[in-house]
Amino acid sequence: MALLTEPLGGTIALEGARKVRGNLTQARIRWMILAMVLGFGLVGGRLVQLGMVVPDHSIEGQTRDVITATRPPILDRNGLEMAVDIRVPSLFAEPRRIIDVEEAVRDLRTVLPDLKEDWLRDRLTGDKGFVWVQRELTPAIQERVMRLGIPGVDFITESKRFYPAMSEASHILGSTNIDNQGIAGIERHMDSENVALLQDLGLARGNALAPVELSVDMRVQHVMHEQLSDAMTRYQAIAAAGVMMDVHTGEIVAMASLPDFNPNEPATALVKDTFNRVTSGIFEPGSTFKTVTVAGALDSGAVSLTDQFDARFGIRFGRFTIGDFHGKHRILSLPEVFKYSSNIGTIRIMQAMGKDNFREFLTRMGFDERVPFELPEMRLPAVPETLSEVGAATVSFGHGLSVSPLHLVTAYAAFSNGGNYVPPTLYKRDATEAQQLYRRVVSPQTSEAIRYLMRLNALEGSGSQMNKAAAGYRAGGKTGTAEKVVDGRYSSNKVTNFFASAFPLDNPRYAMVIMVDEPKAENPQSGTTAGWNAGAITGRIVQRVAPMLGIAPDFSEAIDLNLVPPALR
Repeated sequence: MALLTEPLGGTIALEGARKVRGNLTQARIRWMILAMVLGFGLVGGRLVQLGMVVPDHSIEGQTRDVITATRPPILDRNGLEMAVDIRVPSLFAEPRRIIDVEEAVRDLRTVLPDLKEDWLRDRLTGDKGFVWVQRELTPAIQERVMRLGIPGVDFITESKRFYPAMSEASHILGSTNIDNQGIAGIERHMDSENVALLQDLGLARGNALAPVELSVDMRVQHVMHEQLSDAMTRYQAIAAAGVMMDVHTGEIVAMASLPDFNPNEPATALVKDTFNRVTSGIFEPGSTFKTVTVAGALDSGAVSLTDQFDARFGIRFGRFTIGDFHGKHRILSLPEVFKYSSNIGTIRIMQAMGKDNFREFLTRMGFDERVPFELPEMRLPAVPETLSEVGAATVSFGHGLSVSPLHLVTAYAAFSNGGNYVPPTLYKRDATEAQQLYRRVVSPQTSEAIRYLMRLNALEGSGSQMNKAAAGYRAGGKTGTAEKVVDGRYSSNKVTNFFASAFPLDNPRYAMVIMVDEPKAENPQSGTTAGWNAGAITGRIVQRVAPMLGIAPDFSEAIDLNLVPPALR
């Protein structure tokens, strides 16, 4: 070690010490680099190994990896559990280890009498290393079988999906099969998003998977499901369905369809008519579609809110004449056409726009294609590719085409939120993310006019029953009563009713579509048109869920007056 000095107060440096420190630092850096290289190498090797895994689809191969694999918990938007995994015992046997098959059969049937004797004997005979005997047993049954002490018979703890809310959100959640794999609903969609792959690779055991948060609010879901159940009894309907959507983010807040099923018992989904009518049912939307026609015509500039239309006489197409259900037989202003749900006036509005422009507008609104949505249960709408004169006339008031309630609620959301089409989703989505998906379909001025018309219909038109039930929340919308086709002809006594709406219309936040299939009159004083059932259900739902969603009632008439566009003041 050399000691170096500098004259006249210079610094003193220990050359050997600096060199030693330098060597130590370099050595540490080399070790760190080596450790990092080894670490990345191990991770890379593991990834390559996982990538080369070929799943074993034999029952023996599945026993440890797949059937013990878990699925991520599903939560609603407030963190409430909608689907969780529970652990259940399943009974298996190793036939080659069973000493006395007849004795094993006899003893097992004392605890599991439902097992067929011949089937069980065949099951336990041979030299197989693994066979299922019965899966998903209760702990009590497990205890009784264990007391039998049969050699070659044992248990595996499996993961079983459990849905705490039973049937309330069944069409959203779907269900899983006995191997805990998604077969319907969001469960199936999650598998398409790699949950199944993680299970195959053995990376989904225990509580390894993060919860999946949905956009659904189970408080609102409960109210909607309860009201639809009530409607089935109150109106003796054969089916009812509803969907509510955040108009700004596209988040589905609630969605229910009855008859439904209990996802804890997947076999109940096989009962007739338990399909999801919101996504996989398509229907003639009736007069709810007049809102689409009016929005398209207003946005095209072909008509304005101050225009008037001759509705004194029906419109003839060859041998056919189209009239109004409750005709006024006079000239109607555009708001009156909407309020009185005039077929004649709506046809004239469409004709002012032009049938080809009208058809193009249907494409712009997404009525030609599947709604971009997570649920696999989805049907394409049935809309004619080209429209004849009479075809365009009937489609303008909601006949001669079929769309799903999901299509309809997405259109109403766009009409209410300022004119932006936003794809619906069952996952949580914030406003910034949603705005990146916006596609403008109508102008803000058209959106303002449609909000006014929907509120007008609630105050003075066919939405009055809805408005009574939702007083203070400024809901509005349009009724639709569509005759069903029976034996190739429209039936006058079998109808499907709709109410498509949004609230609160002074600051729109939610759009909703309620459907009731083949309703009967609630009492001699009521009718069977949509305002009496689908409209009333909408009002009752709004009245109960608005406070939950942070919307306060306000009975000030000034709010409704402010919704009137300047051209009509």
